[in-house]
Amino acid sequence: MIACFNADMSISIISGDITEQRVDAVVNAANASLLGGGGVDGAIHHRGGPEILAECRQLRASHYQEGLPVGQAVATTAGRLPARWVIHTVGPVYSPHEDRSALLASCYRESLKIADHLGADSIAFPAVSAGVYGWPADSAARIAVETVSSADSAVDDIRFVLINLEVLAAFRELVDD
Repeated sequence: MIACFNADMSISIISGDITEQRVDAVVNAANASLLGGGGVDGAIHHRGGPEILAECRQLRASHYQEGLPVGQAVATTAGRLPARWVIHTVGPVYSPHEDRSALLASCYRESLKIADHLGADSIAFPAVSAGVYGWPADSAARIAVETVSSADSAVDDIRFVLINLEVLAAFRELVDD
């Protein structure tokens, strides 16, 4: 674990499984459907159980009939996870031809806004968009750490929980500098 501190905020880089984090909120790198998928999304839905999917279906039937827009966030129960809530956010697919950095940064800012609204003191983030959405690890790390470091949030324990070794190395290199 590597930690850096910004004012009242602790930012940690952790190698591990995000579904095992004992935090108030776990962030899910969701797809727009909110109905589960692969990677982090699949792991959270699988370990969290049917309660998460049931709330996601309710959200789709009411507020997000077209799906959750990229860069936005919404919360559900955490089901069987050792957390209180799951905050679902949809990251952008990386494009070398279009700068989508603002959308990726929005995922982190909006997730922290939801966490603040819920009264969360601790949150665990994956590296949003750095998996199957193809975002380069070094850029994903820079956007994530800069965004949460500069966020106006009451959350004081922010963790990046990463399982991919390339992404983990990029986050650690950034925090070590």
